[in-house]
Amino acid sequence: MIKMNLEVIRQDTPGCSDKIFLNSAGASLMPKSVVETTIKFLYEEQESGGYAAAVRNPGIINQFYEETAKLINTKPSNIAFVSSSTDGYAKALSSIDFKEGDCIITTNDDYISNQIAFISLRKRYCIEIIRVDNLPDHELDLEDFERLIKKHNPKLIAVTHIPTNSGLIQNVEGVGKLCKQYDVLYLVDACQSVGQIVVDVEKIHCDFLTATGRKFMRGPRGTGFLYVSDKVLNQKMYPLFLDSFGAQWTAFDDFQLHDTAKRFELFERPYAALAGFAEALRYANAIGMDQIESYNRKLTDTLRINLQNNGFRVLDRGNRLSSIVTFCQADGKVEKIHKALSDHNVFFKENRRQDALIDFTLKNVDHAIRLSPHYFNTMQEIEKVSQLLENSNH
Repeated sequence: MIKMNLEVIRQDTPGCSDKIFLNSAGASLMPKSVVETTIKFLYEEQESGGYAAAVRNPGIINQFYEETAKLINTKPSNIAFVSSSTDGYAKALSSIDFKEGDCIITTNDDYISNQIAFISLRKRYCIEIIRVDNLPDHELDLEDFERLIKKHNPKLIAVTHIPTNSGLIQNVEGVGKLCKQYDVLYLVDACQSVGQIVVDVEKIHCDFLTATGRKFMRGPRGTGFLYVSDKVLNQKMYPLFLDSFGAQWTAFDDFQLHDTAKRFELFERPYAALAGFAEALRYANAIGMDQIESYNRKLTDTLRINLQNNGFRVLDRGNRLSSIVTFCQADGKVEKIHKALSDHNVFFKENRRQDALIDFTLKNVDHAIRLSPHYFNTMQEIEKVSQLLENSNH
């Protein structure tokens, strides 16, 4: 077990030695072992070709499914490898037989790419998109959710666990209870939550859950996973475009589905990156997501308090907040913040209104700075960044 040994974790993370890296919500820093595992596999492909390298390494390929299942409390047979959370999301959506007049219920804070996907479905299939109300404290209004379910009998409910544009952690468990009660398909985007907080699909009661490797999981780009429930598998649901990996060609005009979530995979995938992602999953599981979540909360609680005390406008609203901290100057601008962070080699992200059209319109901001600390960061780094920003604000 690695446990939560910050000194060892930072030694394992060469990228954190010469900068203050606060953009794990974008693409985090990989541990050395992730990079080494990826490169080792690439060298095998160099020597013997990709097919042979994959055949010779069933252990690390199977490790991907086992470690992912452990991370989110499910079985390996419920896991599919995908190239990104958005890739998995599209495959999940494509497995649903939408017809004109069908309804999707979602939230104001769903991820931009998901909102665009819903609008695309509406344009093609003439379905209805309904967004549930938020309570004054920005939490989801579960009573409104239940009312909308009863009124519209939705084909799908889709919720982003943590929006990319704010620190809000949405009540996916509460929504899941309603979906189970009314037997509605439930899709959760866990792109920003997997790797930074505990995610348990048994408690969420979702039918699909998507995640990426490059963010808080600290894996390679081009990796992700899709969780598919037994209910979906037993109902013989499958993505619109299968290939020879997801199904067997059994007759001139028929095929037989793969029994597991692998029916959502494609034959061609970057095995070296998959191997690296398996190592990233193992690394996080060895520390323990409960420890990672607890430490991350200390970092971000301190950062938010410091920002508020120094006169910045912190934009995160909700009863439970995550390792995504969004803020701007009191006048709504971000130029001084941008310069202070850039001048001192602090890695961050700037979000624009079009990244979160509904949320930022309601908050009346055009730009926000996003800082996303992770468990390789130190409290000293948080205090140093806070001091830099305080100095910039005078």
